[in-house]
Amino acid sequence: MKLQRKNMLRASALGALVVSGALVLTACGSDDNTKTADGSAKPSAAAAGDIKCDAAKGKLLASGSSAQKNAVDLWVKNYMAACSGVEVNYKSSSSGEGIVAFNQGTVGFAGSDSALKPDAVEESKKVCTGGQGINLPMVGGPIAIGFNVAGVDKLTLDAPTLANIFNDKIKKWDDEAIKKLNPGVTLPSTAIQAFHRSEDSGTTENLGKYLKAAAPEAWTYEAAKKWPAPGGQAATGSAGVASQVKAVDGAIGYFELSYASSQSIKTVDVNTGAAAPVKASSETASKAIAAAKIAGTGSDLALKLDYTTKAEGAYPIVLVTYEVVCDKGNKAETLPTVKSFLNYTASDAGQKVLSENGYAPIPAEINAKVREVINSLS
Repeated sequence: MKLQRKNMLRASALGALVVSGALVLTACGSDDNTKTADGSAKPSAAAAGDIKCDAAKGKLLASGSSAQKNAVDLWVKNYMAACSGVEVNYKSSSSGEGIVAFNQGTVGFAGSDSALKPDAVEESKKVCTGGQGINLPMVGGPIAIGFNVAGVDKLTLDAPTLANIFNDKIKKWDDEAIKKLNPGVTLPSTAIQAFHRSEDSGTTENLGKYLKAAAPEAWTYEAAKKWPAPGGQAATGSAGVASQVKAVDGAIGYFELSYASSQSIKTVDVNTGAAAPVKASSETASKAIAAAKIAGTGSDLALKLDYTTKAEGAYPIVLVTYEVVCDKGNKAETLPTVKSFLNYTASDAGQKVLSENGYAPIPAEINAKVREVINSLS
């Protein structure tokens, strides 16, 4: 990586690219999935010509959803390589923390795995002078259900069984409900170790929406960012849950597919009632997200997803991550960079990064509206 940075340095942009290199190096920790197996950086999916730097300048701070961290890391790397003199710093925390930071006015945009609630919209009016916070769908993808059960390489579960695992009613891997869904599979009597997020999380909320819609009798909790069910064990962030599942025999947990792929964690196929169980992938998630409808009004593009789909090859446990911005009243010093960066992430090249890294691009018809709204931000 040092050699790569050295080769990139140019006399006319020395200072800016040193900052860029520092941020990319920061992203090369244990939570980074932007490398190949031998440790080298994955090739960029965007050439400089795909990115319009416009009047972007200075530092842009953003924070929120860890679900989109791996996508944002790649976007930031590509964008900063093209736009010298610009630093984009995305702090991966949680959707809840991102919204708090946005409504405190400390970030140019926030990432959230669920649309703003009415009280958060009202709060945003204090920092969005003459406007309010709106939701721009930018990242789609499956919520993978990862498992680690010695001797079991393939596992199928349905919504009621998942609900009863995560609400602590099914406690052993050889439970009759699991055996019924997996004929021919030898299941051990190992205790189930279910892991969930410790902090407020949009990933948790989206899993809850799926369980509530697809298994309402088994999952009686309202979908919320805070984990609602008894039992289980907590871990911080998608990376923390994935690490626990990877390490613990008998474990099961939920996180974005990129975390499962990077750590070679086996994932559950979901029995939706279609002809065959559906595996989590960017392609199967795209089939589910393609049926999404815009539920927001005006410039707000919040989506309504169908968690009960039985369409062939459609994976139902999906999320859409929104970039939350002010429709009006953005800070003058960061607005050009916000628009420039988000125009790249919503571009064909930016969305291509998603499909290459375990995420699902936003459907083209919806994404066209996203671009229109970005250009209208003021």
